[in-house]
Amino acid sequence: MANEPTITITGNLTHDPELRFTTSGLPVASFTIASTPRFRDGATGEWKDGDTWFVRCSAWRDLGQNVAESLGRGSAVVATGRLRPRTYEATPGDPTTKRTVVELTVDDIGPSLRRATAKAIKTTRERPNEGTSFGTSAPAANDPWMTGAPAPASAPAGNSGGFSDDPPF
Repeated sequence: MANEPTITITGNLTHDPELRFTTSGLPVASFTIASTPRFRDGATGEWKDGDTWFVRCSAWRDLGQNVAESLGRGSAVVATGRLRPRTYEATPGDPTTKRTVVELTVDDIGPSLRRATAKAIKTTRERPNEGTSFGTSAPAANDPWMTGAPAPASAPAGNSGGFSDDPPF
């Protein structure tokens, strides 16, 4: 969506991410980032901690799985995402207990390299065949790029694969 507020937050995870799956099978990781701003006190010259604020976060699909596998309680992170309001009833069935919270739908997250080191490992996920041949060992029957096309009637002699040096346009 256009004009959604986006933010980048740095902080520490308060607990291990919790990975769940929707009824349709989509993975989502839920976690909280605690962020404590630091400032220099002009009178004393010392660094002081400000008020800690806690941001509830969710990461969907592969990102959610990667978060659950890679990060844990206390991990220093940098997260970017979109702020979203969510309304719920504190007491189910009682509309007078309606509450609204703002949560971060994470678009990208990683360890903060200011206080840690990390080794990135590219992941690959197995996916069911959704009309493409990606991630499968056999070419899809309906994928013309993975199989030899039949030779056109006007194919030159000796060209059994149906390919020629002539441009297709």
